[in-house]
Parts: sequence; structure tokens; C-alpha cells
Amino acid sequence: MSDITIYHNPACGTSRNVLALIRNTGAQPQVIEYLKHPPGRETLFALIAAMGIPARDLLRRNSTPYDELGLDDPTLSDEQLVAQMLIHPVLINRPIVVTPLGTRLCRPSEVVLDILPQAQQAVFNKEDGQPVVDDQGRRV
Repeated sequence: MSDITIYHNPACGTSRNVLALIRNTGAQPQVIEYLKHPPGRETLFALIAAMGIPARDLLRRNSTPYDELGLDDPTLSDEQLVAQMLIHPVLINRPIVVTPLGTRLCRPSEVVLDILPQAQQAVFNKEDGQPVVDDQGRRV
């Protein structure tokens, strides 16, 4: 079992780039397709706490029921926002990565480099061709 977990959406380019950056270290992470297997309430609150962010910062607005549910209401509590994420997992922004060095919402994808325990093993370019890691394994 890997000591790295990614809450992943294979339809998301950022999520695919983060997964590829993890694998570029030689690690084989535990991949949780969170739309098929959403985290439970306790896990979601634990992830939010580990990231040190308010629940609102984990909400995904684009291509979700965010507006229809009125989630821009500043009076909604973290409990109320998490309840909506549990009902509608598509509201959970991605990818979330957990490693021994920390837990982060990896947007942009390069954020994952700050919490990977192993160095990059090869040059890495995002799917759109943007360079991320050079031939010395350093962030570009």
C-alpha cells in the first residue's frame, strides 16, 4: 500500500497531471476516484483540517450545482457546505493529495511537488505541453 493517496477525477486534466507527477517519482499512489467512491463526512472534515482551509475553499463552482444550491451564501457554515459536498461529490474540488509531508488541494498541479517525499525522476510536461520539471528533476 502506498503512503500517497490522490482523490482523483480521471476526466480532469489537472488531476491527470498531478497523478502523472506522483508517478514520475516512482511512487504508485492509492487512487480514489472520488466521484465513484466519495469520502465520508469524517474523512472529508479530516482532509479539510489537514489542508488548513475552510470548507468553502474546497468547493468547486464550475460545472456543478453550486449556483443552484445557493452555496455562495456567506452565512452557510462548514457543516452545511460539507453536507452539500456529501450529497453532491462533484462539488469537491480536485485533486486532493495526501502524503507523509502534507495534504493539499493541488491546483495548480505543481503544488503537489511541495509534498512529494521522492524527487522527480524525469522531465515532465503537462498535457498541454507546459514544462514543469527539467532534465535535472527541478521545478521549471
